[in-house]
Amino acid sequence: MSSQTINLAQSIPIELANSINNLASSVVLPAYLTEREKALLVKKIKKLLKEKKAQIVAHYYVDHDLQALAEETGGKVADSLEMANFGAQSSASTLVVCGVKFMGETSKMISPEKTILMPDIEATCSLDKGCPADEFRSFCNQYPEHTVVVYANTSVEVKAIADWVVTSGNALEIVNHLKKQGKKIIWGPDRHLGSWIQSETGIEMILWQGQCIVHDEFQVFELQELKKLNPRAKVLVHPESPAEVVELADVVGSTRVMIEAVQTMPDQKFIVATDNGIFWKMKQLAPHKKLIVAPTGGKDGHCISCAHCPWMAINGLQNLHDCLLSGTGEIFLEETIRLRALRSINKMLDFSRKKGLIAKKEVKKA
Repeated sequence: MSSQTINLAQSIPIELANSINNLASSVVLPAYLTEREKALLVKKIKKLLKEKKAQIVAHYYVDHDLQALAEETGGKVADSLEMANFGAQSSASTLVVCGVKFMGETSKMISPEKTILMPDIEATCSLDKGCPADEFRSFCNQYPEHTVVVYANTSVEVKAIADWVVTSGNALEIVNHLKKQGKKIIWGPDRHLGSWIQSETGIEMILWQGQCIVHDEFQVFELQELKKLNPRAKVLVHPESPAEVVELADVVGSTRVMIEAVQTMPDQKFIVATDNGIFWKMKQLAPHKKLIVAPTGGKDGHCISCAHCPWMAINGLQNLHDCLLSGTGEIFLEETIRLRALRSINKMLDFSRKKGLIAKKEVKKA
């Protein structure tokens, strides 16, 4: 095993970590739009969606204007698992994926016959960037007896290495399934999510040491202080967060789990440790509930993401319109890699449908 592979397996090298942080800090956000400009763009986008027989698939973390437009036009707002499932079932000839690149790649893997567009194809993910395919392959080759399980937040090349792909919405069920089969697993790339799953299942696991720049910034001391100020608030934490933050949670789970908690629990106040883009859907379903962003800045008050993914924030009405108009931001995949990656994706989707974690197949009309 090379020294670079050992370093990446044990911790993300400082050079790579710095490059990811610099990339995040250099993101150029969409220009401010007046309400009149938004309305005009929405009108144009709706017309283009009909002309192109297209649907919008948006993640909970993107701008609320995009989430609202997706729902208004028959598209989908969801977590990455349900986004992939919806795209596979849609009859649309074009899908516009408002999220980050691995989500667009997953849609293209599942629906190669469809045109997959993204408002900004440079919208990446720190977990994806922190798990280079060649280094991950070299690492996995050292443990041939292990089943390779990767988080959805990875490139198509990494998924092609994997035996299984999981999301935070189905990871526990799939890993428990593998444990019952007596499997030992390699987990990549998110170390926090992997550690949480390992503690919940007891499975033997070798962890890659990636992290999400949003969730890794949630601060335990500051969260404890916030809890003291809001003693009746329930704490909702995404398992991509550090273990000491997860320990303070009343509910730990995927975006969908946290949304359901706000909607169904009788409590009136929630401290939420995930990307604050999720607040739009939470407020839509539970408008009377009070939501508080969990603290990300440490003692110096500095944060990189500040509870909102910079690459999710790249998505806007203007570049959504532009990609539909001109066909920019189209996802292309090399076919042999797509087919290898598709095996692990299809395992996940088939398992999730059987377990009722996602809707069974039915064509969604554009």
